Amino acid sequence: MMHRRVRLSVLTPLLAGALIAAPAAFAWGPSAAAAPAATCSISGVLPNGKVHLSGGGFKPGPAFVSSPTAAGGSFTISDNGGFQMLNVENAKYTVSQGNERTECSGFKGTD
Repeated sequence: MMHRRVRLSVLTPLLAGALIAAPAAFAWGPSAAAAPAATCSISGVLPNGKVHLSGGGFKPGPAFVSSPTAAGGSFTISDNGGFQMLNVENAKYTVSQGNERTECSGFKGTD
């Protein structure tokens, strides 16, 4: 009789936890898999004071790069979801595609 009470007192919370966690596990299944996150980075400052801008994980097609202090503009993401822009002004950049905005990391500023 004592073992039965111990088993019930241990198993009941475990079963209740499993019933609570099961729906959450199904919600994170393959149908809710996240798309790869888009990334953008700025290389170190080159001797000419310019930087390279590159990224990946985007949807192929049109995009827009903007900056609060440098020129921006439209460009095309390649079929593999990546892009490169060589010798651009050293500035903070954001890549926009539809309603998605990706801030580019790696800006160091000027010395």
